[in-house]
Amino acid sequence: MMDFSADKGPKLTLDESSVLDISACIVDGNNLAPGRAIPDDGDPRIDHSLEGFLFTCGPDHIRHPQPMSGAFEGKRYPLHGSFSSHPAKILWTRFEDGNAECRADIDVVTAERLTARLERHWRIDGATGEVSLNDRIVNTSVEAMPVFLMYHMNVGAKWFDDGVRLSGQMLENGGFAWTFGEGSGGLFCVPATAKGEDWSEVRLGPIAAIGGKSLRVRFGTDTLPFLQVWRNQRAPAHILGIEPVSHRLASRGELEDAGEFNILQPGEARSFALNFAFA
Repeated sequence: MMDFSADKGPKLTLDESSVLDISACIVDGNNLAPGRAIPDDGDPRIDHSLEGFLFTCGPDHIRHPQPMSGAFEGKRYPLHGSFSSHPAKILWTRFEDGNAECRADIDVVTAERLTARLERHWRIDGATGEVSLNDRIVNTSVEAMPVFLMYHMNVGAKWFDDGVRLSGQMLENGGFAWTFGEGSGGLFCVPATAKGEDWSEVRLGPIAAIGGKSLRVRFGTDTLPFLQVWRNQRAPAHILGIEPVSHRLASRGELEDAGEFNILQPGEARSFALNFAFA
């Protein structure tokens, strides 16, 4: 694990053993990551990743496992794809002028035994405290491949009270209480923004445990055109996830039949961008 922080903003721990995802996210002395208050999905990679504040799904699959076909018939794509548990190669880190930056490459072998590279760049602005993530996925194999991506930003709901709300222009009536849905859980996936807008923004808060600050998440909608949000309070889980995602909520087969795969030819790349701050 690598400590990563700037003059202002959250104190992060980046997981070098798993795609350089965010493990701890400490704001005002409190770690907002859910820890063990997560559902057991039967996959130790995802248990490990779900405990943290942000983990990355893809590039060969997102969401829950679905059957593979052709030479891999009888097998299933792994839960949330193949990224988790691939180690990161740190190329450089910089802590200068109050800012923090880290650049890493992650070589990935997919469930179909194809290869891809995630070129990851983290930055924290020391003046504003904003955390920025720029990712570039490169098809390093000799075959064309579809590329999917979802960022799970998981927040431990033990920090929430009844005043915490989700807000954003993509949400019904502009927002609602964090306890959306029925009973102990809820899930939805909506278009992230109006046509022509390059970035979308969603907020979660105010969170009394961090001084009434809200989590503000912004993401580029050219490659992340949907926002998925889920919550799970079915014991021992106590978690809410904000999830910018490349594809609508549908089965892999339905997306393929509708021509909605994002195909990368060998050597081609696709970029994704996300930032967040607490204010």
